[in-house]
Amino acid sequence: MRYLLPTFLLVGLVAMMLLRGYVHNEIIPDHRVRPPASISQVPDDIIEGGPVIDSRDKTAKPKSLTIPKHKLVLTFDDGPDPTWSPQVLDVLKKYGAHATFFVTGTMTSQHPELVRRMVAEGHEVGVHTFDHPDLSYQSASRIKWELSQTQLALAGAAGIRSSLFRPPYSSFADAMDNKSWPVTQYIGTLGYITVLDSTDSEDWQRPGVSKIIENATPKHGDGAVVLMHDSGGDRSQTVKALNTFLPQMQKDGYSFDTVTQALGAPSAHTPVTGIDKWKGRAFIGAVSFADRGTDVLIAGLSVVGFLVILRFGLMLVLSFAHSRKVRRRRFRWGARITEPVSVLVPAYNERECIAKTVNSLMQSDHPIEVIVIDDGSTDGTADIVEAMWLPNVHVVRQENAGKPAALNNGIAHASYDLVVMMDGDTVFEPATVRELVQPFGDPRVGAVAGNAKVGNRNSLIGAWQHIEYVMGFNLDRRMYDLLQIMPTIPGAIGAFRRTALERVGGMSEDTLAEDTDITIAMHRDGWRVVYAEKARAWTEAPESVQQLWSQRYRWSYGTMQAIWKHRRSFIERGPSGRFGRVGLPLIALFMIVAPLLAPLIDLFLIYGLIFGPTEKTIIAWLGVLAFQAICAAYAFRLDKERMVHLISLPLQQVLYRQLMYVVLVQSWITALTGGRLRWQKLRRTGAVQAPGSIPTQRGHSAGADRRPVG
Repeated sequence: MRYLLPTFLLVGLVAMMLLRGYVHNEIIPDHRVRPPASISQVPDDIIEGGPVIDSRDKTAKPKSLTIPKHKLVLTFDDGPDPTWSPQVLDVLKKYGAHATFFVTGTMTSQHPELVRRMVAEGHEVGVHTFDHPDLSYQSASRIKWELSQTQLALAGAAGIRSSLFRPPYSSFADAMDNKSWPVTQYIGTLGYITVLDSTDSEDWQRPGVSKIIENATPKHGDGAVVLMHDSGGDRSQTVKALNTFLPQMQKDGYSFDTVTQALGAPSAHTPVTGIDKWKGRAFIGAVSFADRGTDVLIAGLSVVGFLVILRFGLMLVLSFAHSRKVRRRRFRWGARITEPVSVLVPAYNERECIAKTVNSLMQSDHPIEVIVIDDGSTDGTADIVEAMWLPNVHVVRQENAGKPAALNNGIAHASYDLVVMMDGDTVFEPATVRELVQPFGDPRVGAVAGNAKVGNRNSLIGAWQHIEYVMGFNLDRRMYDLLQIMPTIPGAIGAFRRTALERVGGMSEDTLAEDTDITIAMHRDGWRVVYAEKARAWTEAPESVQQLWSQRYRWSYGTMQAIWKHRRSFIERGPSGRFGRVGLPLIALFMIVAPLLAPLIDLFLIYGLIFGPTEKTIIAWLGVLAFQAICAAYAFRLDKERMVHLISLPLQQVLYRQLMYVVLVQSWITALTGGRLRWQKLRRTGAVQAPGSIPTQRGHSAGADRRPVG
């Protein structure tokens, strides 16, 4: 169930984009045009006859109909067009003329209001297929589909069905050949009258207004079906020509009628009622939603592109500046910190990891006391630590109350003013604590974020998290450090002044992201929160999709909780207001909004690959990937990591990002519906250890040499 709503949302977006591609003639376009063929199978009466062909009666010969003298049937193909069709309609209305518009299903579904106007103003509407293919190349089923889909669009747009049809790429009757004639016969059996033309304005070539008029004018007072266009390009010459052609021909005694009016036949329009009408309306409504929704997605994609460039640009510039600042030979945070430190290790069922965690602390080159707070473990975690009989290692047992409560209990038992917090599945290097506490030489610093690194990076999912930690977390922290809006001190490695913790009320149990919550509280209280890149901790990342999902779901939802909890800082004064108006918007933008929109990049990649332009789509996506690769490579260089893991970066962008999207959407749904997410314990293997550390012997943790706990 947890994946159901995000999956439905993603499927809905894909369906919306597919519908848009469908109505924009992008899914099954066929632009082939057949060259002239033999005319041996076409009856002479058709070739030598008029522009209207009625082959509906299978038992009778096809009829060829001619427009009576001094009657003109203006026909406009390929619309309706939102720019040119209204102008054509305005000119027709001005001179009291009627016309026949042969519309495509794609344009009708996109601009139904124009078809409604055509019908309302007394014009006739005919079918010009759905997406304008040469029907001589198409199967009978495809032809039937082209017609039925256009009728569906007409039903939804104007509540009508039309019996008039004009084949795409058609011409005069004498151009009928052995390829087009069978199509005309088949379409007749479906109940359609085929309307060709007898004078071609050739306005599609834009030959000039006078030439269009000359081409459209019949000779000797003959009646004619005049071919023009109200779509498919710039039709300004057509509109100008009509303003001259209409009054001129009316002065010469011509009337402008629809096809059926000119022939004295019943209207080609049949009202559509019942389920067919509602199916048409539903189709038009879905198309409208898809078009508008896709426009919103395109706007969102623009926002995503801007945010991606902004974020990566800021990261590159500010992380470079941060690196130059802290790596200067004479850089000091302040007076060197040598005082002892209390290290708090909250632990719940960490029997697989706890011995390695504690032993790594025993190798610290900075004086420490270790307080392991056992939060009601049922696997003997506390017993393992006590059996190790290590100096300056204390075990505090409590009933299961959660990580924040365990940390607050640890703070109460801490002996020193500087407090380091870490997870029970994390190991430190010997220099970690020393490097982590040096920023406290600056009395303005209240908390320090360390450099959390993935220890189990040999699997594919581990490598992806490794890239994310180095690039997405640690590079970000360099940027946030300079901007003085550090959003989160990682639970795996962070340090605090005890006095600062007490001033903000300790670790809060209000949110599931207690690390983000306490960090924001520090900012609001006026403390600086900085990043110590040399203080490295090696943590065990989730090794399955299920565990990763659980972890990130909690992180994401907890971050939303923390932002909402501290929302009043946006209107407050002083340090709280500064962080609220600068830090909170950036955190929300970069950690919640941008990741939520990021899948648009992949959706439009798929859309572009299927519907085109394929080459430009691939180039654009590769450009974004190259930009990310540059940032990732720079982050790896700053962290002195091997570049080999970046091989999986393209796959991470395609697959891993989608998982993070599902997590974020699910978090939004939980937040908006008022749901509550409980703490979820991840299964650990205890396989992580710091580089160069002394391996832990399991036999030693059994405690054969029992020394009193310091």
